[in-house]
Amino acid sequence: MDGILEEAAATAKKTTSSAAQAESTMLPPLHLPYLSLNLSEEPSFCESKFNFKKCKELCLNFIQDAMLRKQWKRAAEFLTFYVEALEKDFSREPVGASEIIWRIGSEILRHHPNSSVKEFNTFIEPIKTLSVKRYLKVCLEHAFYLLGNGLIDEAYQNLSLAESWRFGEQTIIQDKELKLIQAYMGLLDYYKWSKQKNILLEHGQEGFEDLSVEQEMHSCFRKAAVNLKEIIKMPGVWDQFVTCYVDMLEFYGDHNEARQVLNEYAYNPEFPTNPNAHVYLYQFLKRHGESKKSLISVLKILHDIVPSHELMIDFNTMLQKSKKRKRRRLGLEVIFAALDYAGCKENVKAWSCLARQVKQIVISEKHLAWIKQEWNSRKDWWPAFHFSRYLAKKNWQENESLSYEKALVAGILLGRDCKYFKYVSHKGCKAQMKRFRRLKKFVNKHNPVYLRISDLSDSSVQP
Repeated sequence: MDGILEEAAATAKKTTSSAAQAESTMLPPLHLPYLSLNLSEEPSFCESKFNFKKCKELCLNFIQDAMLRKQWKRAAEFLTFYVEALEKDFSREPVGASEIIWRIGSEILRHHPNSSVKEFNTFIEPIKTLSVKRYLKVCLEHAFYLLGNGLIDEAYQNLSLAESWRFGEQTIIQDKELKLIQAYMGLLDYYKWSKQKNILLEHGQEGFEDLSVEQEMHSCFRKAAVNLKEIIKMPGVWDQFVTCYVDMLEFYGDHNEARQVLNEYAYNPEFPTNPNAHVYLYQFLKRHGESKKSLISVLKILHDIVPSHELMIDFNTMLQKSKKRKRRRLGLEVIFAALDYAGCKENVKAWSCLARQVKQIVISEKHLAWIKQEWNSRKDWWPAFHFSRYLAKKNWQENESLSYEKALVAGILLGRDCKYFKYVSHKGCKAQMKRFRRLKKFVNKHNPVYLRISDLSDSSVQP
């Protein structure tokens, strides 16, 4: 597009009086390039000052339609017309036009085939002046755009300028945005620190002694630590900031501080529920050789939040290795719960865990009540969800190991007449695979277990 959104003339001087004036007075002229418009009667319709409001609404509808259809050139044309309409608006009503232009214009410029970084910069700078009440948000979005185009130094400079911005009480009102600006500066300082760290580690064995690299690395650490530590004190979801801060702390051996940060992030009741917080804590504890009791405690909470999380397989494995009956019982509950979700339907490891534990229980004939209790709440929907003939055929064709593990579970829970078990065992035996012959033999031998699981009263089952 030939200069999609050219520089707005003299907007800064006209909007520095106050934030309220910027919103309530007529929008200063934004000189956007005139693009050929196919609006039929729309321009003449808008000539009357009484029709401006209706015209603007109509134009916004055209823009929305074009954006939804990904017709970015057409959307840009209507945005140009929209701004021209605003310049002729006599109503002087506070319509928040600057925010509309900012959000729509930014989105168009991200996707327009003829857009460039220069075009975006030219568009966004006057928008910052127009949008005093959203100044820091606009600066943050500008930084994201620059980062998305690989311009890290330019993004950092933009954030640095935004951090130093002061505009009376608006600075106080936008305190949260300011903290975000500082946090992302910390994130970029971490990126620089990480690059310097990699250089030192790469040349460490060769006697690399460039003190300037080490000094730059420590300088970046100090700046990053200050900003990252500040943002993670606020209740919120700060995964990226927390992991970067912990990475630096671990590198310098401050494991106690790292543990404290992760514990606070996971267990502070003022923070929103966040499964990742417990994942990071678990991974940290595991890296530093913490006891299984500590690991199980963390994963138990994660299980309550996200029963289908991939770490539930590790959780089940740990519980099954325990000598405590209560933990082994919990392990069965965990793996059954994980397989309740579509995301785990074809997870071979999950089915292997369930098959192994069910097989152990069947062979020992102890704790059949555990299986019965888990199966009672699933027997009405698991057969169609997991063990249909269609799935048997599909699993056999796509993943032989998956079909084997599922067939064992199906044979125990639904008996040897189960469609899934019959199809897979028949295919396996026909292909002369020894493990499928052993599978068929095992299920046939223990078929009475299926009858006991289905009909046995709770009072007659050994817990």
